Amino acid sequence: MAALEKMFDVRGKSVVVTGGASGIGRAYAEIMAEHGARVCIFDIDPDGLSRVAAEMTAKGWDVWGQVVDVGDRPAMAAAFDAVAERHGRIDTVFANAGIDPGPGFNTPTGERNPDGAIENTPDEQWDRGIALNLTSVYTTVKNAVRHMKPKGGGEIIVTSSIASLINESIVGTSYMPAKAAVNHFVRHMAMELGAYGIRVNAILPGPFITNIAGGRLRNKADRAAFESQSLIGRIGDVEDIKGLALLLASPAGAFFTGSLIVIDGGSLTRMT
Repeated sequence: MAALEKMFDVRGKSVVVTGGASGIGRAYAEIMAEHGARVCIFDIDPDGLSRVAAEMTAKGWDVWGQVVDVGDRPAMAAAFDAVAERHGRIDTVFANAGIDPGPGFNTPTGERNPDGAIENTPDEQWDRGIALNLTSVYTTVKNAVRHMKPKGGGEIIVTSSIASLINESIVGTSYMPAKAAVNHFVRHMAMELGAYGIRVNAILPGPFITNIAGGRLRNKADRAAFESQSLIGRIGDVEDIKGLALLLASPAGAFFTGSLIVIDGGSLTRMT
């Protein structure tokens, strides 16, 4: 095998991707499976999960799925146990699942949005945003580590956001503090788990075209505000994130841990 192939070799790895039936999670699952990993996708959408798993297995990739709500702790523990039983171990976990918790206090065109005002935010909307964008990462990492420690190591890659570093007025209020906490959690876990050979890193995407927020960035008008922030004149396609995911999951990324890696087309540079 050529040296470059060895650097990015993930063949045979046992991989879990949460929220992998669409968007960035699907991109993670695809790049890993395409390069020979054995991938299990967790997703709450049974139809989407079934369709995506079928499309990937039709290409000859080793992919299967489990319908799991990342907010259900017993279900998550059972799902991880099922992967370990089927694959014999768990090597790499992408803690990717998350949601847009609701509207921000501004619209994409800059008008005030009463539905997103703090006094009008339903408590259950806040609680759901924190549960699925922060607590689910804790649950995912906790279950990953149960299986990684006995095997002597692994890689955990968490999807955060550039919203963890700035404030976005068009995004639901709980999203920014949840993602900022995710960043701190990732660095804390890297401190704790490095001694066990477990690397923990976060990917911080900028605007990407996915299904989050109802897929609104597929709408040209909604997309324009984000495109104007990009230094290269466009927002991200999920294909753009695959190389970084493969890097962090492979021997090429062996010296990354506790890293918060921004991938945003330069948007953060312009914003700040």
